[in-house]
Parts: sequence; C-alpha cells; structure tokens
Amino acid sequence: MKHAVRPRAAAAVSALVGVSVALTGCGGGDEGSAARTTGKASGSPAAQVAEPVVATYDGGLYVLDGKTLKLAENIPLEGFNRVNPAGDDRHVMVSTATGFRVLDAAGRKLTDVEFEGSKPGHVVRHAGKTILFADGTGVVTVFDPEDLGGTKPKAETYTSAAPHHGVAIQLADGRLVTTLGTEEKRVGITVLDKDRKEITRSEECPGVHGEAAAQGEAVVIGCEDGVLVYRDGAIKKVKSPAEYGRIGNQAGSDESPVVLGDYKTDKEAELERPEQVSLINTETGRMQLVDIGTSYTFRSLARGPHGEALVLGTDGTIHVIDPETGKVTKRISVLNPWQEPLDWQQSRPALFVRDHTAYVTDPSSRKLLAIDIESGKQLAATELPKAPNELSGVKGH
Repeated sequence: MKHAVRPRAAAAVSALVGVSVALTGCGGGDEGSAARTTGKASGSPAAQVAEPVVATYDGGLYVLDGKTLKLAENIPLEGFNRVNPAGDDRHVMVSTATGFRVLDAAGRKLTDVEFEGSKPGHVVRHAGKTILFADGTGVVTVFDPEDLGGTKPKAETYTSAAPHHGVAIQLADGRLVTTLGTEEKRVGITVLDKDRKEITRSEECPGVHGEAAAQGEAVVIGCEDGVLVYRDGAIKKVKSPAEYGRIGNQAGSDESPVVLGDYKTDKEAELERPEQVSLINTETGRMQLVDIGTSYTFRSLARGPHGEALVLGTDGTIHVIDPETGKVTKRISVLNPWQEPLDWQQSRPALFVRDHTAYVTDPSSRKLLAIDIESGKQLAATELPKAPNELSGVKGH
C-alpha cells in the first residue's frame, strides 16, 4: 500500500516478516516501517476548530481551520504517522506503530482512545460505519463513528484467516467484503453475511490491494491484472489491457458508477512513475485508460462533489476528468512541477478533497493551499513551520 525503495516483492516480504513495528496505510502497495510513537497535545485548546484539516509532519500533527487554514494546534507525535477521516465531523484516525489512535480534530486534542493492532493499515468509511484493518493481526474492526468521544466506542471485530496487508468494507445491510491472503501472498476477496458466514469469494486477484465504493454500493478491489467488482451479489473480474496492469489505489464517489484508479505496467520497476489512470465502470464492467501527460503518486487521486475524477500531477496541476467520457475537462494549476521521491515515507504533494474544496500540500515551500474546484481559484493558503506530508480531515457537510 505504499511505495518503497526496493523491488515490490522483496520489499513486501521483508517489511511484513522482518520488521516488528511496521506501520502500513493506503499508499502505493508496499509495506514499510515506523518508529515507536508517543504523543500529547500541546496546551489546552480553548476553542473548537471549524471543519478541521490535519497534516502530518516529521514529529507531529498540524490541525488547521478548514476555511482560513489558520494553524490551530501543533501536536507532537514521534514516528511516521498516517491520517484518515474517522467518518464524522469531528475526528480523524491516526495510524501509529501501535494501532489506530483517535484525534479530536475539532477539539485540537489527541485522545487516549486507541484501537490497538500491529501494522495498522486501511481505514474505510461506508454506510455510516468506519472499518479498520490491522495488517499484523488480520483483525477487521467495525464501529459507528458517531460514537467516538472520550471513551472507546462499541465495535464488532472479525479476524481474517491469516494476517496480511488487507482491506475491508461493510455494506449497508451488514455484508462484509474483505481481502484474502497471507503475509507472503494476497489472492482475492471473500464476502460474508452479517453473521460472518461466507456468501461468495474470488481468488482471481493477485496482489489484491485497495478498495473504493461507487454509486449503488458497487465495490472495486484492485489487483495486479485489473480489479474485482462486487455488485448486486456477484463478483466479476475486470481485466487490465496488459498482462500486468496493476491497480492498487482507487477513489470512488456516490455520484458516479465509475471508480478512478491508478495504473502501473512495470512489474520490475523500483519506482514506476505512471502517466495513465484507470476508470472502471461498475455497471458495464469496462475499463478505460486515460493518459494525463504527467506522472502522479499514490496521494494524487480524489473525487469532486459531482463525481469528477481528480488527479494531482507532478506537473503541479489538478487534472479534472469526466469519469463517463474519460476526457480531461479542466486543468487547475496549483504548484510548481515536482518529482516523486523514491522513499514512500518522504514528503510529496498530497490531495484531499472535501465538498467543493481541494486541499493541496506543497512540502517544498511548507505550504498548504485550499482551491475551489469549480472556479479553480485559490481560497486560502498558509505556510507551516515544517514540511507537511500526509493530509486528511473530517467529513464534509
């Protein structure tokens, strides 16, 4: 799920088997490691933050006002940390070396609430539930984000047959779609009913990684040769045009039946810098490739308020794609051109979209920008004390 500096297969095995405090997340597909983490909020905040966004940096977290981008709180937290929306309008999940910690972003405080688990990985939000996958144990945790607060909310857990770098999503009727694999090999998905009895499965998904939900609760899971689509009770394989056409990071929208994915074709690359993205139509089962003319990274994909496919390119531009036609309808210039670093943990520009606003980090200038997607105009900007890395926030209204 993240980029590494070694070939893909070797990196995955060594990180999963040989590192005792590995930390995983939703990146380019390979596993990594992180130092032991500790953290405490600095000071006692007096006021809540409006629609907060959260950026990580080397040594902590920044909490910012989502409208003005004013820095509201600097929270020290050692180690390499990852952030994802918790699913409500207040909290953000922080993946550390020991588990998923709960950040009260609106209250500017890192709480003591933690879902413990080695190698905390994907955080998924769907149908009013938040789903966590701990790679080191294979445990899936499901809870209602509206229950987050000063104490740990009641949660349901499911333990995979074997620990692996996986992901899960719970549908509105309680069905659970979750990955199949071991530390050495990931092969597909299984679908379980609300009592966690298997309904169906597919093992036709080598290197399974990442998920996205489209309109009508169609679930797309990435493979090294295409994707699996679970829709209307059945699993269908959508193959890549090439024998090796890896899709590992996806972005879905309730406004569209089409899922945006990355697309890589060089199995032996130390770091591939792809210039094509994939559009998977969950209704027709067709995949379309779009050449955007520039490379991008695992933090470059997002969806707009009307289902637009958004890609932040290394040319410094947000490419807006019509998911139905595959045409680039708009290009929004936001940054100077940049290059993706080899080490996936190193800072690189990141894109986070909430409602009609695209938030973009620029580590080279230590800036965070807010851009109106429709007009392309800059709404706000701020310079941070240290270079931002990951970027997230609470859900939109």
